[in-house]
Amino acid sequence: MTATIIDGKAIAADLRARVAEGVAAFRQSAGRVPGLAVVLVGEDPASAVYVRSKGRATREAGMESIEHRLPADTDTETLLALVRSLNADPAVDGILVQLPLPKPVDTQAVLLAIDPDKDVDGFHPVNAGRLATGMPGFVPCTPLGCVMMLKTVHPDLTGMDAVVVGRSNIVGKPMAQLLIAESCTVTVAHSRTRDLPAKVRAADVVIAAVGIPALVKGDWIRPGATVIDVGINRTEAGLVGDVDYAAASQVAGAITPVPGGVGPMTIACLLSNTLDSARRRG
Repeated sequence: MTATIIDGKAIAADLRARVAEGVAAFRQSAGRVPGLAVVLVGEDPASAVYVRSKGRATREAGMESIEHRLPADTDTETLLALVRSLNADPAVDGILVQLPLPKPVDTQAVLLAIDPDKDVDGFHPVNAGRLATGMPGFVPCTPLGCVMMLKTVHPDLTGMDAVVVGRSNIVGKPMAQLLIAESCTVTVAHSRTRDLPAKVRAADVVIAAVGIPALVKGDWIRPGATVIDVGINRTEAGLVGDVDYAAASQVAGAITPVPGGVGPMTIACLLSNTLDSARRRG
C-alpha cells in the first residue's frame, strides 16, 4: 500500500482564496478591511521568517498587516503597554505575539493581556475554556488546520479511534478537544506513554505533535490509517516530521508530508480566524 498524500499547500490555497473572497465582501459591507497585528520581539531568525510569511499572506488576502518589531531588550511592561493599545485599536481585529519571546519577558503575562476576542492564535485561557466547553471562540490554528485536512479524507469522523501524540497547550490538548467535538474516541499520548507503539497501532487517525524527529515508526501505523504529522524538526538531513515518513507512507492510507503538509494550513487558518474576528466586531 502507498498512502495518498494530503496536500496541505493545495488545501491551504483553497482556504486562503475563500478568505480573500470573504475579505472583499466584508470591505464592501463594513467599509474597512480586517487588520492583523503581529508583534515580533528580537531577531530570532525563524520567528522573523514566520512574521514575513504571515505579513505577505495577510496582504495577499486583502487584509491590513500591522507589524510591530521591537528590540530584544524590550521589557515586559513595554510589551504589555503595546498589547493594551492594540486591544483598544478598532482597526485591529487580531493580535499575534510571535513566540518565543526573549528572556526575561514574562510570556504568560503578555499572552494573558491579549483581548480574548482578538486572540486569533487561540492561546488565551478564555479561548481554551471556550473550546473545552463547546462555546464559540478562537481555536489554535495548527489543530484547526489538522481537522480541515482530516476532513478531506474522512468527511465524517464520527466514531473513529484517534490518538494524539503530544500534550502541548498549542497543539496536543486543543487537537484532542476538536476530535472529541467531532465524536471521535480520543487517546492523548506522549513520549513517556507506556507501550506507545501499541497505542498508535490501535488508531484510525494518528496526530503526531511531540517534537521528536521520526518518533513514530512505520510499523506503529495500522494499515490504512490516516496520519497527520505536525512536527517540523531541523536536522542535518533537513526538515523532518515526527513520523518516519518513508516507512509510514507505505502502510498508511493517507499521510501529510513535511514540509508541505500542516505548515501552510496554520497560516491559512490564522487568516480565517482574523476574518471571523472582523465579522464579529463589525
